[in-house]
Amino acid sequence: MSRVTNYIVQPYIAGRGAGLKAAPPTACKSADAARRMAEKMAPSKIGVVAYSTSGDPESGDYDEEPEILFRSGRLPEQFAG
Repeated sequence: MSRVTNYIVQPYIAGRGAGLKAAPPTACKSADAARRMAEKMAPSKIGVVAYSTSGDPESGDYDEEPEILFRSGRLPEQFAG
């Protein structure tokens, strides 16, 4: 079993009414790269979160909770902290 860590930046834009809509996520090569990208996106998005998740792609066994690396603005409850 080899564990793999994925670093994701998830921006959010305005949805219907007061809702949020997930924009396309961006995969990054490291935690630092994900943090930097999220910081750059933050001024132009309603919300943005950078996180990592680890797991074994062969078995499908992944961490239950992602590790939050950066968050800014309005976010869905799962990332609001």
